[in-house]
Amino acid sequence: MSDLSVHCEEITVKSYEVDFQNRWKPHCLQQALQEAASRHATELGYGYPEMMERGLAWVLSRMRIDFHTMPKMRDTVALRTWHKGVQQRLFFTRDFQLTCAGAPVAEASFCWIVLDWHKRRVLPPAALPGDLLTHAEDAIPDLLEKIPVPDGLPLLGSFAVGYSAVDPVGHANSARYVEWLQDCFPHESYAARRLSRLQVNFSGEVKAGERVDICAGQVDGQWLAQGAVQESGKRAFEAAFAWQPLSE
Repeated sequence: MSDLSVHCEEITVKSYEVDFQNRWKPHCLQQALQEAASRHATELGYGYPEMMERGLAWVLSRMRIDFHTMPKMRDTVALRTWHKGVQQRLFFTRDFQLTCAGAPVAEASFCWIVLDWHKRRVLPPAALPGDLLTHAEDAIPDLLEKIPVPDGLPLLGSFAVGYSAVDPVGHANSARYVEWLQDCFPHESYAARRLSRLQVNFSGEVKAGERVDICAGQVDGQWLAQGAVQESGKRAFEAAFAWQPLSE
């Protein structure tokens, strides 16, 4: 009998997922992780249809990705993922490992919360019926804490939440936030550097028709960013990230 606690699959990097230097775009890698998590949740009986039948929904709350190398178009990436357990009495945590031709591509930890679909209210982990299989042997030791982003960072971009940004839960998909953050920096800046680490904490949902203003800057040697709904000022996300020269 196969071990359902660990999900494995292979991913081929598509032509529309790479950038002008033929590198897998970070937000496309994130989307691949979310899709793998969704497939594993379905195997365990907690996929989107099963959760909706119970009036529940998974909502990504926090994520961290450490990028080692970025595969190229048509490369085959091996992905492993597993549910790590509940952390901070609220988050269902999941780890990911990606390799390409035996070389490490990325490691990641994601945190989900369970939402009452009808009341749009966060529920405690005990509200999830049954037993979600855990796998702790290969756990990545990373607690995703709050990101203290100060006010007053410069505005780098403003983005409309249009049709293509909204997911089945009815708000902007988390991968779109990462895509917007990438677009806050000039195209030319990616010719000499790439993201090496990215943590995003999702603070509130953003709905169709709203705009997200993104402010970012360096604070004490690291890059910090925040996104806020332009119409209300409500915080949408906080991020901490690092760059690495392409020569390294």
